Amino acid sequence: MYRNALSELIKWKQKSNRKPLVVTGARQVGKTWLLKKFGATNYKKLAYVLMADNHRMKGLFENSSDARAFISGLEAEVGFSISPADTLIVLDEIQEVPKALSALKYFYEQVPEYSIVVAGSLLGLALHSGISFPVGKVDSMTIYPMSFGEFVRAIKSDQFAAILEKGDARLTSSFHDSFNELLKQYFLVGGMPEVVRIFADTGDYHAAREIQKQIILDYERDFSKYAQIQVVPRIRMVWNSLPSQLSRENKKFVYGVIKQGARAKDFELAIQWLIDAGLLLKVQRVNRVGVPLKHYEDASAFKLFLLDVGLLGALSNLEPRLILENDRLLTEFKGAYTEQFVAEQFAVSGSPLYYYSSDDAKTEVDFIAEVEGKLIPIEVKSATSLHSKSLTHFVNKHNIERAIKFSLLEQKQNKVIFNEPLYLAEYLALLAQQ
Repeated sequence: MYRNALSELIKWKQKSNRKPLVVTGARQVGKTWLLKKFGATNYKKLAYVLMADNHRMKGLFENSSDARAFISGLEAEVGFSISPADTLIVLDEIQEVPKALSALKYFYEQVPEYSIVVAGSLLGLALHSGISFPVGKVDSMTIYPMSFGEFVRAIKSDQFAAILEKGDARLTSSFHDSFNELLKQYFLVGGMPEVVRIFADTGDYHAAREIQKQIILDYERDFSKYAQIQVVPRIRMVWNSLPSQLSRENKKFVYGVIKQGARAKDFELAIQWLIDAGLLLKVQRVNRVGVPLKHYEDASAFKLFLLDVGLLGALSNLEPRLILENDRLLTEFKGAYTEQFVAEQFAVSGSPLYYYSSDDAKTEVDFIAEVEGKLIPIEVKSATSLHSKSLTHFVNKHNIERAIKFSLLEQKQNKVIFNEPLYLAEYLALLAQQ
């Protein structure tokens, strides 16, 4: 399966001022596969070292600052010479040897000619108290679940994916029904690579669901492994409340949904833990409009989404048969799955996540993006109705040049508000410029 991040890795390799690369992401989003594929297709040799339960590597990095000694030790581990011209060094599960992450500064300072990439789960890496992060000495990349475009490439064909990647609804209109059908499949399968692989091979939703359940179980086991014991029950409560939170008409996170009488101070740490672990996406509220949106954040109000729409269905115990029942999956649950889908496609494409709500709560816009210094308000419709009083009011009040409404319909536009097919959400930057 092709991952778009491969092109980003190639750009990293070609940089004249390349630094050691730290690749992070939630567990099972495909980091190991991606780096092995990158090494196999762009280098003559791949020096791959798994750090988990590796006492030799723990000893190697324990009490040294000599990068050339590290290279010698890695050569002994993999059994061949490592040359800077043709070898990629990959240290996987780097969080298991915290001193190895700290040692990247020595690689950068002493042997910058070597290509070295380390990979780690955010559950262990960002939350590991023993890690001294080499700030300024490394490049970074975050891996997310497969986007809808990557899913289409894996399930359908490269040619279908190529049409999507142009971000031009005029091209997709001839295949509109096919893309909507693929979109419904993605809502249930999601983008976790192993789930996508099984579905691509078998077309079996139940087999895909079994893997999703196992991934969720693995994540929940990791709560106890990495979080402080006193926080674990609250992490579980936040995690299990997500389907109910997203099924509300207003997707703003409400502590009372976790349990009656719950307060922010009791659950803030648990929420931040899940965000830092890469398991939740946070969409911050802005109550005023300006560039940059970061200056107008309201820290007290936000929405939370899971990292993957397929995992949301598994966590909700959503029956896979709903995929066969017209557009029921998209139109029920008060738009939970459509907003979830858009949020994660924005995250994959690097678009900042915000939403707007007026202080009197009379006007709310699902998302606001910042594209080349311009604000793009975005509404997400779960059916085929295009009526949106809040978006129209917001556009008129703030003299917005362009707004986007994602729905199941084909492209349609007036002077300012453009309706775009939901399956093009990943390509917001292109849509905003057309």
